[in-house]
Amino acid sequence: MAEKIRVLLAKPGLDGHDRGIKVIAAAFRDAGMEVIYSGLRQTPQSIVAAAIQEDVDAVGVSILSGAHMTLFPAILEEMKAKSADDIILFGGGIIPQDDKEELEKMGVAKIFTPGAPTEEAIEFLRRAVAARKSDDKII
Repeated sequence: MAEKIRVLLAKPGLDGHDRGIKVIAAAFRDAGMEVIYSGLRQTPQSIVAAAIQEDVDAVGVSILSGAHMTLFPAILEEMKAKSADDIILFGGGIIPQDDKEELEKMGVAKIFTPGAPTEEAIEFLRRAVAARKSDDKII
């Protein structure tokens, strides 16, 4: 049996709207993934520390506050500083197309915007984790 995908979901910054991330958490669990939800008002440092401690395959963050061009790069920087940049970082929120493209160039694996079907996020995560694990096996 294949190992379950382990994913940490978090809400960085001061954004208090967590309905969307809870829907994603439920969808991921229903799809057989192991989900850790770290909750509201997380810092980039606390998100990366939890990701390392929980030994996750991926980190998903939801940002609706408009701080995405600050928070995503801070998380990427912390992941690199802690040698955790092999963990897939993805996210969602109200993010303009130009910013979405820039974040993906920086290293965010995928950005989902409002209205994206949960199945799209599930399939993305399955493919991304499988690709990462197959790369890991090439030594």
